Amino acid sequence: MSIAALNSNHRASANEHIAQMIGRARAAQLVYQKFTQGQVDEAVTAAGWAIMQPERNRLLAEMAVRDTGFGVVEDKVVKNYRKTLGLLRDLKGARSVGVIAEYPDKGIVEIARPVGVVAAITPSTSPTATPASKIINALKGRNAIIISPSPKGLNTCATLVGFVNAELMKVGAPSDLVQYLPAPVTKVATLELMRQSDLVVATGSQNNVRAAYASGTPAFGVGVGNVCSIVDASADLQEAAINIARSKTFDNATSCASENSLIILNSVYEKTLMALSDAGGILLNGDEKSRLQTLMWSGSKLNHEVTAQSVQCIARLARLDLANPAKAKFLMVEESGIGANYPFSGEKLSPVLTVYRALNFAQACAIVEGIYSYQGAGHSVSIHSNDSEHILRLGLELPVCRVIVNQSPCFATGGNFDNGLPFSLSLGCGTWGRNNFSDNLNYMHYLNITRIVRKIPERIPTEQEIFGDYLLKFS
Repeated sequence: MSIAALNSNHRASANEHIAQMIGRARAAQLVYQKFTQGQVDEAVTAAGWAIMQPERNRLLAEMAVRDTGFGVVEDKVVKNYRKTLGLLRDLKGARSVGVIAEYPDKGIVEIARPVGVVAAITPSTSPTATPASKIINALKGRNAIIISPSPKGLNTCATLVGFVNAELMKVGAPSDLVQYLPAPVTKVATLELMRQSDLVVATGSQNNVRAAYASGTPAFGVGVGNVCSIVDASADLQEAAINIARSKTFDNATSCASENSLIILNSVYEKTLMALSDAGGILLNGDEKSRLQTLMWSGSKLNHEVTAQSVQCIARLARLDLANPAKAKFLMVEESGIGANYPFSGEKLSPVLTVYRALNFAQACAIVEGIYSYQGAGHSVSIHSNDSEHILRLGLELPVCRVIVNQSPCFATGGNFDNGLPFSLSLGCGTWGRNNFSDNLNYMHYLNITRIVRKIPERIPTEQEIFGDYLLKFS
């Protein structure tokens, strides 16, 4: 049999298998959409407990690190706990069934409706917290959901879904409401899942995100991470160094929100490097930087051997002789260039931080803009500063959806207990990042909204109201 015939048979088999899964999901969703708000909230809480129950949380974290080779068990335990707890906090009391808003002055009543069956594409770097977040949001909207995990994260996803279904059974939710693609998880199966579903939410590689947008199904996909952070002269340098170190080292920098480049104003450059050294940073010399670059990139591709690995592992692979390896938390390299010929200016998904020196704040902004023109536009920028004009300038001028002020961006961008962003593990990057949304993906994105529209007293403006000032100025 020819390769073309084999591929055709594989596609036909995948189509039939996915159609059966979608059919079961639709049947379950038709039952679930009749649930009351109280019943839905009970199902949401059940799904949250499925991952937050301490023994299961730890088991899932251990499986994730063992199967993918990415990250740190203790950090994944914290991530599973905090991200899920924060999401449940956001959803508690939120209306997602029936009438959710009324605007008497406009004569409009808004009613929440399900989208149907959600296809969720999830990455290997977050095989528990990300699918859990998508499951919870989908359930809040009375939807069914089918997870397409990364092949490396399949076992972890299967275990998570098993825990979720066991809890949903307790609250009387229909079976097949939450499913996952079984082995082998192929591109053909994932594409077919996206094609047959009602909504796609894609987190992970840009190949997956582009495929989601091209699937013909309405989709939310995220942009490339490559967060920059600025330290200006007004910053509390010790606090900034601690926040940067926490963000850069958490889960070995698996998060797309972990900063990859740090731009320091010249007037505080040396002091900031000293503070970062005290926080566990190791500044490499030119020869060490060269060896690290050779290890991390083959041509333009990032070497997955270093993705989400510890400093000690990376140093060993790069043959770096660290003075005090036990205390090293992250590596720093100085850089001045940007673009493909300067790979340290891009996303690294490892505890490696690129450091730039800026003569003034205007140059710092220009460096960030240059980096984002290469990679990371739309995502977020972080600033350590007490200068309100500098902070506002970033929001007015840079191509970013979030400006994180005096916080660790790894934690803050996806919502935290000390800021007002919605808890989320899928962050829209707007049109800058070729996304169709610019906020944190949340339960409202999993809803259709029906509007009842009544007549209100008519108000037609006069031409003078609309054109008066204009004509006075330009007539």
